Amino acid sequence: MLDLKLIRTETDFVKEKLATRGVDAKEIDDLLALDQKRRDLIVKSETMKANRNTVSDEISQLKRNKEDASDKIAQMKQVSADIKALDEQLTAIAEDVSDKTSRLPNIPNDEVPVGLTEEGSVELRKWGEMPTFTDFKPKSHWEIGENLGILDFERGAKVSGSRFLYYVGQGARLERAIYNFFLDENEKAGFTEVLPPYMVNSESMYGTGQFPKFKEDVYSLKEADETLIPTAEVPLVNYYRDEVIPTEKLPVYFTALTPAFRSEAGSAGRDTRGLIRLHQFNKVEMVTFTKPEDSWTELESLTKHAEELLQKLGLAYHVITLTTSDMSFTAAMTHDLEVWLPFQDRYREISSCSNTTDFQARRAHIQYRDDNGKLQYVHTLNGSGLAVGRTVAAVLENYQNADGTVNIPEALQPYMGGQTKITKED
Repeated sequence: MLDLKLIRTETDFVKEKLATRGVDAKEIDDLLALDQKRRDLIVKSETMKANRNTVSDEISQLKRNKEDASDKIAQMKQVSADIKALDEQLTAIAEDVSDKTSRLPNIPNDEVPVGLTEEGSVELRKWGEMPTFTDFKPKSHWEIGENLGILDFERGAKVSGSRFLYYVGQGARLERAIYNFFLDENEKAGFTEVLPPYMVNSESMYGTGQFPKFKEDVYSLKEADETLIPTAEVPLVNYYRDEVIPTEKLPVYFTALTPAFRSEAGSAGRDTRGLIRLHQFNKVEMVTFTKPEDSWTELESLTKHAEELLQKLGLAYHVITLTTSDMSFTAAMTHDLEVWLPFQDRYREISSCSNTTDFQARRAHIQYRDDNGKLQYVHTLNGSGLAVGRTVAAVLENYQNADGTVNIPEALQPYMGGQTKITKED
C-alpha cells in the first residue's frame, strides 16, 4: 500500500508515476477529496468532543451549586447523538479511503521501462545456446510426455477438469527431482526452507496485495475465511505480519515448495495445452526481508541466483525487465527469466523476481528498528526459484531425442537415482 502522506504531499509525482501503470489521475483526486473530507470531519468531531467536555464540567459545577442544569444536559444529549453519528460517518469514510488506497499499485522505479502493455520490456542479458535439431522436428512437451506415458492430461481432465493433469512414473520422479534440486540449491545460497500452510485468511491475502483487487483470480472456501494460496509468497511474507523483525536478523531469506492454485481468470484460449498455465502447479518460491537501503542489491542477487538454477540445468534463457503495467500490482521493479522452449520457438516465463519496496510491508505491518531506534517498514522481495512444471516442460523440450526419449540434465541425475534418460513407460 502506498503511504497516504506521500500521495498528499507529492500528488503530481504520484499521478505521473501511476499514470504509467494505467491509473487515471481522477482516482487520485477522488481519493484526496475523500481523505480531506475525513480530516475535516475529524476536526469537527474533536471540536465537538472538546466542547462537550467543557459543558460537562459546567454541568457538574451547576449540580454542585444545586442550580438547574437541565438545559445544558438536554443540549449535551443532542451533541452526544451528533458526535455518534459523525463518528459512524467517519468510520465509513475511513474504510472507503483505505479501500481506495489499497487498490492503487506500487510506484515503479525510475529504471522500469514505461509501457501500458507487455510490449517494450527491456532485455538485460541472455545465456546459453539454443539446442539445434538437425535430423528431426522438435515436439511439444505435452506430446513428448504423453508419448512417454509420464504426463496424463486426459485423466487429469476427467477427474478434475481442464488444466489439470497426472504426473506418472518417471514424470512424477522428474518433477520431484527438480523441486528437490531447487530447494537444495536455495539452501546452499542461504535461504531457510519453510513448509507453510496452503490455505490463508483474507488478512494474509490483503497483506501481499492479492485482496481486495484480485479476488476473482483465486480459489476461496465458501464456508470459511480461507483461500488456497496462489503462490508461497503469501504465507512466507505474512510470516512476520504485525511483527517487528529484530534488526540483527535482517536480511531474512525464506524458500518454500508449495502447490499454487490459480483460477486463471481471463486466460481463456491461452496455453490450453501443456504445463504452462495450470490451475494447480508446484513452485519453489524465494522471499527476502531487508532494510530499504539494501533492497535493490538484493533484487539483483535474487535474480542472479534464479539464473544460476537455469545455468546448472543447461537451459538457455534471457532476462527482461517488465514494463510499468506488465509487472505485478505490488512490484516497483520486476525482472523476468524466460526459458527457451524449442517447440514454441520462443522464450517463456519461468521466474519473476520483484522488489515490492515497502508496499507489502506497509499493508502487512512488518517493521524493524533503524539505527536511531525508530520503527521503519522493511522492504520485501520475492522470486520464483523456479516454477517446477515449466521447468519440466523446458527439460522435456530441450533435452528430447529423435527416438522420443529425453536426456536428463546432469544436475538432476543424482536426484533421479543416477538415471540418465527417460524412456517410454511400460
